[in-house]
Amino acid sequence: MSTNPTWTPAPRPGIIPLHPLTFGAILGRSFAALRHNPRVLLGFALGVQGLVYLLLIVGVAGIAFLSFSRLDTLQPGSDDFDAVAAGSTLMTALSGLVLGLLAMAMQIVVQAVVVSEVAHAVLAEKLTLGALWRRVRPALGRLIGYAALVFVAIALFVTAVGAAIVFVGTVVAPALAVVLTILAFLAAIPLYLWLSTKLLLVPSTLILEGARIGGAVARSWRLVRGRFWPALGIIVVIGLLFGTISQVVSVPFSLLGGGLTTVFSPTGEPTTGAIVGLVITLGLTYVVTLLIQAVAVVVQATASVLIYIDCRMRHEGLDIDLLGYVEARDAGATHLPDPWTAHVGRPAPPRAAAPTVPGQPSLAYAGPPAPPAVPAPPRPPMPPAPSPGPVERPARSATDWAAPGAEVDGADRSP
Repeated sequence: MSTNPTWTPAPRPGIIPLHPLTFGAILGRSFAALRHNPRVLLGFALGVQGLVYLLLIVGVAGIAFLSFSRLDTLQPGSDDFDAVAAGSTLMTALSGLVLGLLAMAMQIVVQAVVVSEVAHAVLAEKLTLGALWRRVRPALGRLIGYAALVFVAIALFVTAVGAAIVFVGTVVAPALAVVLTILAFLAAIPLYLWLSTKLLLVPSTLILEGARIGGAVARSWRLVRGRFWPALGIIVVIGLLFGTISQVVSVPFSLLGGGLTTVFSPTGEPTTGAIVGLVITLGLTYVVTLLIQAVAVVVQATASVLIYIDCRMRHEGLDIDLLGYVEARDAGATHLPDPWTAHVGRPAPPRAAAPTVPGQPSLAYAGPPAPPAVPAPPRPPMPPAPSPGPVERPARSATDWAAPGAEVDGADRSP
């Protein structure tokens, strides 16, 4: 057996470097992650959202048509007409609510798949959709339960605030109710941003760590501490970016719709050509909007996972576990423990404070402390050196020759 160390290839790079990330790195990698596995990330998100939106539109429109078509057989203004109209309105609203909740549940499924895919992409692994589904399936119940709790909490909060405003408007003064409505709306914006940022890491914790809902909420609240403002900034920037893109894209399609209507129906009458132009415009707008929303869902979910990884690297030293897992895997090891659950809650070791790049703090670990210096034993005293005595010069023979002016036996014989 050879005594030479075996050669191990360098670890395969993932979509991010395995060290704490900066604001720009998280923002940029949130978009770049789409290139790692676009068939799963973008294709799955686009297919699910398209199917859900189509079901929502067709379902609500079909129920509304079937419900309100009964009014054609009734006399307007009669009691039956009013009762059927009220029932049709309620049935359409309930169908929209149910299908909307279904759409939200499917969006949660998309988010779960994206979280799992990004976690594997960080480790330079590319899984199939079936493998990702098997990974996220155990956590789907907790994810939907958490989303339901959030929905109920928001509904109760809005109901309580609305009831208080109505009470003030009916009992005290309507003008005061208007002022309170404006103040409540303005106060809800920072409250929503604060809570959504503090709870941003709950889905990642539920999926990657297998935590319960209460534990995931507590973990997210604790991990975001110290990274609140970068996380909030990333969420706001991505939201504003996709909101701006949606508005910019809608302008040319509005102009296209007006142009097609003018071409097919110059007089403005609702002819077949005008209807065809309107359908074409709405179809194109729907397709482009769906694509933008699918990309937005993927990018937002990717950003939340990267923020989760960054927070765990800073608080718990997750990068140590990820680097060890990658090196062992690339060296041929099998049956490795899950690096995402190996050391949950472990305090991170201290990092070196010396900068490696001008203006940037070092991200390297300081390493274990050096052992204390052991004092050397005292050396014994050296004996004193002997004092030099008179130097005895050898006697010179008569045949020795010396140059004129040179000293011979200590005598100067120069002329």
